[in-house]
Amino acid sequence: MYKVLSVLFLFICFFGNAQQTHLVDFLSVKAEVIPNAIEESIKGTVSYQFKILQKTDSVYLDAIYMKVFDVVSKQIDVSSSEKKVWLTGNFRKDKIYDVTFSYTATPKQTLYFTGNQIWTQGQGKYTSHWLPSIDDMNDKLEFDLTIATSKNKAVIANGKFLKKNQKDSLAYWHFDMKQPMASYLAAFAIGDFDKKSINSQSGIPIELYYKPEDANKVEPTYRYTKQIFDFLVTEIGVPYPWQNYKQVPVRDFLYAGMENTTATIFSEAFVVDSIGFADRNYVNVNAHELAHQWFGDLVTETNGTHHWLQEGFATYFAQLAEREVFGNDYYYWKLYNAAEQLKELSDSGKGERLLNPQASSLTFYEKGAWALTILREKIGDQAFKTALKNYLNTYQFKNVSTDDFLSEVKKVTDVDISSWEADWLRQSAFKAEQALNYLSQSSFMKSYFEISALRNTAFVEKKDQLSFALTSPNDFVGQEAVYQLFDEPILQTLPLYKKAFKSENLYVRQAIANTLTTIPNELQEEYESLLNDASYVTKEAALYNLWINFPEKRNEYLDKMKGVVGFQNKNVRQLWLVLALVTEGYEADKKQLFASELINYSSKEFSFEIREKAFEFINELNMYTSEALKNLVNASMHHNWRFKKYARKLLDEVLKNSVYKKQLEGVLFQLPKKEKDFLQAKLSE
Repeated sequence: MYKVLSVLFLFICFFGNAQQTHLVDFLSVKAEVIPNAIEESIKGTVSYQFKILQKTDSVYLDAIYMKVFDVVSKQIDVSSSEKKVWLTGNFRKDKIYDVTFSYTATPKQTLYFTGNQIWTQGQGKYTSHWLPSIDDMNDKLEFDLTIATSKNKAVIANGKFLKKNQKDSLAYWHFDMKQPMASYLAAFAIGDFDKKSINSQSGIPIELYYKPEDANKVEPTYRYTKQIFDFLVTEIGVPYPWQNYKQVPVRDFLYAGMENTTATIFSEAFVVDSIGFADRNYVNVNAHELAHQWFGDLVTETNGTHHWLQEGFATYFAQLAEREVFGNDYYYWKLYNAAEQLKELSDSGKGERLLNPQASSLTFYEKGAWALTILREKIGDQAFKTALKNYLNTYQFKNVSTDDFLSEVKKVTDVDISSWEADWLRQSAFKAEQALNYLSQSSFMKSYFEISALRNTAFVEKKDQLSFALTSPNDFVGQEAVYQLFDEPILQTLPLYKKAFKSENLYVRQAIANTLTTIPNELQEEYESLLNDASYVTKEAALYNLWINFPEKRNEYLDKMKGVVGFQNKNVRQLWLVLALVTEGYEADKKQLFASELINYSSKEFSFEIREKAFEFINELNMYTSEALKNLVNASMHHNWRFKKYARKLLDEVLKNSVYKKQLEGVLFQLPKKEKDFLQAKLSE
């Protein structure tokens, strides 16, 4: 009997997975969730309303390792398996049902507890780890979320904030969505956040969140946000489709950003001051995630084959927004760099079709954007914009395929786009010649191509052209000219370096800092001026190169750069600590403090970006104290897979050293259970 029931249940599971969208349409959910930061768990109550499309006895919600209790329904039984919550009953076609139940879960992913923040990342189909929901993005429903947290925290979630009420020791934040969306776009973030509120030209409220200690970084971080918003509304031609828009930076985020409906969550690595803005600003990610509110959130792909309809469009409109903000040269330069990457991939035999569901991000994002750029060029601005507007209006709150988009294009133009479809959708090779023809419309790109073509030319033959390129230089042409001075005899290139320094162009001077590592005495004074440039990339490179080249002035350089922190990963500060530690005689009484600060940056108290840089320096200095080794084991368990991979690779190298291995054996029983079990397994390998 047990075996028969098991087989029957497996059949139901298979049938349910294959036929769910034909059986049921989930309409709405009201959810109240209470995260527990100490246990890193969540409990909640959900009320679902759904319409049965065909007579059946069971439908399901995706729910990963959840326990269900307190079911409220006279018609429906609720039970859970490893990955589903099953709703069973005598369901009749065209009838609408309601069910309410509570649940608990301890998610292994998607819900993250970082420092004093809690945030979600549902990317694609993973919301079911913290909320019983629908992993299939083809079933859209309206979400109304209530998030409970301690009274001193702020909550950001989808939709319009309605009210906050107190119950026991918790504050309950209530949010309302008016329109349906795919479950993977449901999200919330909790933390110590303040906000700045602005309004778009069309009246949409925009909330810009930040940590109180980052108040002086709000303007540079969110610079051009209103301009980007207003530009995209105009350029796309369809009003912003939601009630409001919010953006919040969080620690240890998995990606650059995520376009949750009305509530973008992004990496705090993009929180910058005015100096950091020059090298690492949020503008592109800001525009990309906002564009997704139309392309991905309003109209959503049916499956991965059509992923470019989301990422390609978001990348394309982010490029146009950057053009609006930074100008034509910057726009063409970004397109050129993407084309170079795609050409390299294609030339190596690794090119991918745009309609390949397993394609890389480079293909979906950059090749998708290039495809749209060429299509617009082919059919003309007016037809392209009309097709786009019709596409969004026809399929709003629905799911789409590439054929749906192409159908709207073909309705508004007589231009035959069959060759474009073959070249850009079905061809794995990158059409570099078409890209080059488009780029050649730019006089700046023509100038750049002329200079870059000189790379293999003898210096004496190109000296005058490089000199001309460094006269009131364009950022990118000037950089290329400086790069071509590398490895040439310094006596010949000295006048051009002096000219490059005098240009006062931030990026030309940065190119000098990044390439001229052996500094001639004739350029010492000019090179020292790089420490004053408004670029943390330049400051970091210049400090290191000057420290190496002029030992007699090391103390002076360290004194000058003592208070500079740099980017969010503290790049300049951490380099300064290393140089201060190894500079003989420099603040000898503070060496231990410097070492402690550097080691502390590798601890779990800091973001993975800070920790990774700290480990790089600790490893270089062989400064593996017991504390640093414990921090490395902890890093090997981090939720960010790139950082975890880095830490585990470093740990493997460290374990080859018998002294460090013995130290790790000594701290084994000081570690939390998960870390201890992990290290024990490593030690026994």
